Amino acid sequence: MTTKRKETNSQLQPKCPKTRVPFSLSTRYPSLSARCTMSDTTIRVLIADDHPIVRSGLAMIIQYTTGIETVAEASTGAEAVVLFRQHQPDVVLMDLKMPEMGGVEAIATIRQEFANAHIIVLTTYDGDEDIYRGLSAGARGYLLKNVTRQELIEAIQRVHAGQKYIPAEVGARLSERMSSPQLTERERQVLLLITEGKNNQEIANALNVSEGTIKFHVNGILRKLGASDRTQAVLVALKRGIANL
Repeated sequence: MTTKRKETNSQLQPKCPKTRVPFSLSTRYPSLSARCTMSDTTIRVLIADDHPIVRSGLAMIIQYTTGIETVAEASTGAEAVVLFRQHQPDVVLMDLKMPEMGGVEAIATIRQEFANAHIIVLTTYDGDEDIYRGLSAGARGYLLKNVTRQELIEAIQRVHAGQKYIPAEVGARLSERMSSPQLTERERQVLLLITEGKNNQEIANALNVSEGTIKFHVNGILRKLGASDRTQAVLVALKRGIANL
């Protein structure tokens, strides 16, 4: 006669899921959430970049890194927002310049819905204004695309752990931005129109103000940017990330 072995309570508990523990399971098995959190340490990453080769390269690095996996890839800022809602990744690698919706807007949108989102800007843009806007939107890290594999992995791990990751050169540029005279919103509008090649009269017509008012704003722009003329002001604006062509 064979006897049926009695299953213990621990044997009856479900295995840890590959993703987060569903609410229904965590309420039924109170110890499951804590047990799975300790045993499942994989960092789930969403990659957002409009260049396929960049996404593939990042995914390859992550694929061969223990404890990190790619859960989704987005080619636009709008797609990044949708995929974040769907997958709710642990960390996002976000480019700044993408079609439909830029990285800054995508970061702000995600952080508005998910206050604890861990986002790292990964971009080629190193202007102090780019850095300031990215971090102000809610990014917890800022990396340039010449970063080493080791630095990238370290940034992902530290941001996932709740820390910020700001390399020294990025911090220095941010410090410069904070100590520089800031353009007013109207001066920014005028500068962007100057970048488009418009003269004072054309800018005045576009903003529905007098040409004299535009000349006043142009003088303020030149002084704050330390530029001697309009051409130099445009170059400074492009270098700092205040304007883009």
